[in-house]
Parts: sequence; C-alpha cells; structure tokens
Amino acid sequence: MGFWKTWFSTSDSTATTKTTSFEEMSAEAAGTSSPSGDRIVFSTERDIDLYELEELCDAVGWSRRPLRKVKKAIEHSFLVATMWQVRGNQRRLIGFARATSDHAFNATIWDVVVHPDFQSKGLGKALMKYVLKKLRSEEISNVTLFADPHVVDFYRTMGFVADPEGIKGMFWYPH
Repeated sequence: MGFWKTWFSTSDSTATTKTTSFEEMSAEAAGTSSPSGDRIVFSTERDIDLYELEELCDAVGWSRRPLRKVKKAIEHSFLVATMWQVRGNQRRLIGFARATSDHAFNATIWDVVVHPDFQSKGLGKALMKYVLKKLRSEEISNVTLFADPHVVDFYRTMGFVADPEGIKGMFWYPH
C-alpha cells in the first residue's frame, strides 16, 4: 500500500465525488512545451467518435478490432479516460485508456494508447496518473494491467511490479 500513499496522500485522494466531464491542464504542466498555446484536456466522457479512436490505434500500429466490439467494451468499462490536444476551437484525440472493475477492490487497465507525435513528452505518464487518480477516488485499491514487452519499463517507472508476492496470472483461450 506504500506505493499508493506516495501518489495519493493528499485529502483529495479519498474524495468519492464523480468526475467532471473535462479536466484541463496546460501542455507545460503535462511535461511538454507548447509555443502555440495548445492545451491538454482529460475527460471521462464516453461519447467517443469510434473512427477517431480507430485512427489513434492505427497510428501506433494496433490491429483493427470490430467497432461494435470496441463500442461494447467502452460501454461496459468502469472507467474510460481520454486525452485531447486542444488548439483554438479544435480538439484532437491523442490518448485513451480504460479500466474494468469489480466496483469495490480491483480494476484492470486496458488499451492505453498515446499518439506517436505525443509520446516521450510525459503525456503517457500524465494519462496514467489521471486514470490511477480516478480509480483511487472510487476507493479501488488493487490495480492491474497487461503490458506489451516494449512498454514494461514505462509501467515500472510508475510503480507497477511484475507478479507481486509471487502471484502468477493465468489465461484461458478457446481452442
């Protein structure tokens, strides 16, 4: 539990108020410079243009999934978090993550994606902090995720550990 206390030891960590639709932070606060005055906006709004999400996933080379199933996954997720670049009155989806949960103790983070143009600027970390803060505000105490080998080190820098306490995950797939 020490990991969580270091991230969420302020009084707002125990708040159980629901998320507002959009939360802004300047590009500088997110860890990247923006001479054009762009803003980075986070949201938990679920009304996402699935084609825009598909373009984001295409940009990082993910395999396409049927949009009807993506829609269903979003609808049944406990938390959906998006990250937007706002320039003037235009918005661009640059990050996405979602989590499933038992609504009491456990959550699993899925589908974390940041557009390649915005990677290595601290925005992936900002998106993950946002997701973790939202999960903790709902008193979720055990957060898991699945990571491709090339991003394991990224999650380790955020405090995630592989197989804590020797627990091994198991998988079942239809044959």
